[in-house]
Amino acid sequence: MSRRRWQGRGGAVRAVALLALLVSATTTPITPIYDSALDLNDTHHLYWRVDYPSEEISFEVHTRGSSKSPWLALGFSDRGDLVSADLCVLWTDWHGRVHFQNAVVGASERLQITEDQDCLKFRHKVRGEVIKFTFTRKFDTCHPHHYVIQGGTTHVVWSGGAGPLYRLGGVLARGEEWGVIRLQLLKPPLPSPQHHDQDCKVLQVRSKKVRVPAEETTYWCTVVKLPDSFATKHHVLQFGPVIERGNEDVVHHMELFHCEYEPGVTVPLYQGPCHSPDRPREIDVCKRVLAAWAMGAEAFVYPEEAGLPIGGPDFNPYVMLEVHYNNPSLYEGRVDSSGLALHYTNQLRRYDAGIMELGLEYTDKMAIPPGLDTFTLSGYCVPECTALGLPEGGIYVFGSQLHTHLTGVRAWTKHIRAGRELPEMNRDNHYSTHFQEIRRLPRPTHVLPGDGLIMTCEFSTLDRENVTVGGFAISDEMCVNYIHYYPRVDLEVCKSSVDTASLQNYLQFMKRWSLQATSSEAGWRENYHAIRWTPLRAAMLADMYANSPLSMQCNKSSGARFPGYWENIPIPRILHPLPPYQRKCDQTKDLPRETEDAGGDSFLE
Repeated sequence: MSRRRWQGRGGAVRAVALLALLVSATTTPITPIYDSALDLNDTHHLYWRVDYPSEEISFEVHTRGSSKSPWLALGFSDRGDLVSADLCVLWTDWHGRVHFQNAVVGASERLQITEDQDCLKFRHKVRGEVIKFTFTRKFDTCHPHHYVIQGGTTHVVWSGGAGPLYRLGGVLARGEEWGVIRLQLLKPPLPSPQHHDQDCKVLQVRSKKVRVPAEETTYWCTVVKLPDSFATKHHVLQFGPVIERGNEDVVHHMELFHCEYEPGVTVPLYQGPCHSPDRPREIDVCKRVLAAWAMGAEAFVYPEEAGLPIGGPDFNPYVMLEVHYNNPSLYEGRVDSSGLALHYTNQLRRYDAGIMELGLEYTDKMAIPPGLDTFTLSGYCVPECTALGLPEGGIYVFGSQLHTHLTGVRAWTKHIRAGRELPEMNRDNHYSTHFQEIRRLPRPTHVLPGDGLIMTCEFSTLDRENVTVGGFAISDEMCVNYIHYYPRVDLEVCKSSVDTASLQNYLQFMKRWSLQATSSEAGWRENYHAIRWTPLRAAMLADMYANSPLSMQCNKSSGARFPGYWENIPIPRILHPLPPYQRKCDQTKDLPRETEDAGGDSFLE
């Protein structure tokens, strides 16, 4: 997790494709410093700062290792593996000379010195027991074996061991210790929101000593009544997790819902499994999302112009916390009281903010065949739905949380208007289910009535022996974007699945022409599991999804659909795509083979 050390106002950028636009709109560089521990004991600590005009990042590492001449590598990889990682390595030779070199990790897991160095402006010093070194790294060096730093998740890998070394090449990359952390190195250059502690109070909504079942997936619901002070309207300015120590590994994600009743209606104070047959039926209407968090995310802060509305004379005072416990090891005896902390004020901002769900419906109508390096699914928010659900002036999306389960490896949301593709709302080319931040967008995305939004996820099922279907369990899959926007509207869910009749025709085809054991009497999940999956059958499934009409959820916060017939809806097509992103590669610089220690101070001082 990263923490901001503000020396200015702003952050970094979300995507390399947006950099030129962001820089042109920013006359003064905004240079906050971010930091994160590299290991659980904080023996190694990373700081970084971004220079947008130069398109490079300055890194500084502090290490408190016991060796007087250690070697320490820091770098990047696609998925957090050391093999093929692009590393910058500090090491000392047997003469006592300090070196800094660029290396990649080969298939043998040994360091290989690269011909083209991308670790520049090296500085090194020792202060007491702490060794500090700094270097800079271009977002894109244009060398084919160097990692391109993008605006989504970056898997930062590190390793090290005792020295001295007689040479770096051939050293085992794992060393005596190694690890990986996930960060968003490039954050949007946004002003720091101004809210004063004296104007804010904190409300914690938490589970109450839940005995986590020894089951892989549990959704636990807790209904509470808000304090009497919420009889007047307030705005939430920030929310974040409160995780019970020791349960960080089982609390997967949490959502806080409002119970959409008239103010005088009493809702039972239920605590128990969300889908229990014994749950009070009154809680079924607790569906409007107020706040959402997933593992890896920090607190989310609203922009200065908007706040999440809560309370007031027309606001029912009951809310429901839903906690997803992921317990694949089937631990017994875990007791948890995790929840969410909301920072709120009665000093209202200009706009009420809301949360909307885009993407795929949570249903086993969608499936991903096993043994595939890549399989893509898309969920649609169709123009017919935004035409009914959005006001004439539209909405402004300022935050986004991409969400899949374990097989998701890439995710993005496209925005179309009258068949013309507009800039993407959000993209993460190195997505990890273990790092699901709610991310502020570089600038609000203006969505108008009649616009379409396409949420796409890429999955990898190489380690799966059977089909993966859509659903709530962590072993099932999802493809969702929870967008944060203003002004708040009644449209809560804009998601799709494949049209029912099209799926029935596909399963009948599998039975008649491919001799698979599908049946009109079985459910979707059973039918998908009855198919013996081959690359050809997987390709046919992908083609069916890509060309069949949709079944739409165009739902209000109450759960009711907007008026209309939402089956057999055509897929919105991009008729005028954006030109492909062109890498800006500088071929004029002759980079040195090794950057020697230039001395000097750290950039933190």
